[in-house]
Parts: sequence; structure tokens; C-alpha cells
Amino acid sequence: MAERNIAALEFLQSRRSRPAKTLKAPAPDRRELRALLTAAARSPDHGKLEPWRFIVMERNQLVRISELARSRGERLGMDPDKLNKAVSAFGDANLVVAVVGSPRKSETIPVREQVLSAGAVCLSLLNAALAAGWGANWLTGFTAYDDEFCSEVYGLATEEFIAGFIHLGTESSAPPERPRPNIDAITTWLQN
Repeated sequence: MAERNIAALEFLQSRRSRPAKTLKAPAPDRRELRALLTAAARSPDHGKLEPWRFIVMERNQLVRISELARSRGERLGMDPDKLNKAVSAFGDANLVVAVVGSPRKSETIPVREQVLSAGAVCLSLLNAALAAGWGANWLTGFTAYDDEFCSEVYGLATEEFIAGFIHLGTESSAPPERPRPNIDAITTWLQN
């Protein structure tokens, strides 16, 4: 049995995302972010396909994207409250990393596994940021799911998708603990 990493286990058992709206400046600089991205890229990747990539959006780009999101949401006839929430997710942010799922053609690795790998990268980036002392949150929303917006704003190819937007910054207030799953209620032990 490998040596136990008690600190890592305790971190994972107590980790808590920080609401994006509570994240303020400063955010990780490029050197710090590169270390977090390196950690995230160590996610399970069956077949070594690397079916994901990163798009880093800093403050100036986030303001522009928030304006584009407002315009697109209005054209789509979105509910104003939902649109304002989506717009402020970018407009109030200082640093966001889009994890882009980028499935590869493979005879042996199903697309489903590649999609799950992109999700694993999102969680790994989130956990790396939290472990490094940053506040972090994983969001999506219409700007992740609207194909036209994704193509025009993020430059996504037809087969690509946004797995998640990871918001990063300095935590301005500690979130309250929330109820956690009842493990016994969601676990089945198969019997012989």
C-alpha cells in the first residue's frame, strides 16, 4: 500500500467551492495559473488523447465577453434576471479559465470517456486552485451552451464544447457549509 497523504485526504473531504460573486482581485498571476493548469492537466486521460484545452480570460476580455453575452442574450429573448446573472458572472470576474472539451477521433477511446476527462480537468483545476489558497468556482450557463456564441467568442470548433468556466480569485467571504450527500443513501454494495 502506498504511503497515505492525510493532508490531501482531509482537504478533499472538506473542500468547498467559493461562490464566483465573492471572488475579488487579486487573481493568480500567469506563473501561478500555469502551475494550476499543470496540475489540472494531470487528470485521468485514457489513451493520452488530451481531449481538452484551456482558454484563459483576464479582466479586459471578461468585460468584453460580458457585453457580448448581454447582446446575445437579448437577441435570444432571455429572461432579464437570468441574463443579468450570466452577464455579471463575466463582468464582475477577474480571471476565468474555460475548460474546452475537444474530443479526438479514436478507434478505442469512446467520446463519452473523453467528455468525462474534460470534466475531470474542471474539478482538478478547481481543487488545485483551492489547495493553493485561491477562491474558485465552476460555472457554465448559456454562454457555454450556445453554439453560435461559443464559435464566435471563444473560437470553438464544431465538435468542441465548454466543459466549464473556472472562476479564480481571492475569497472575500467564507461560504457557509451546506448539506452533503448521505453516502449510505447513494451507495450500493453488490453482493455475491
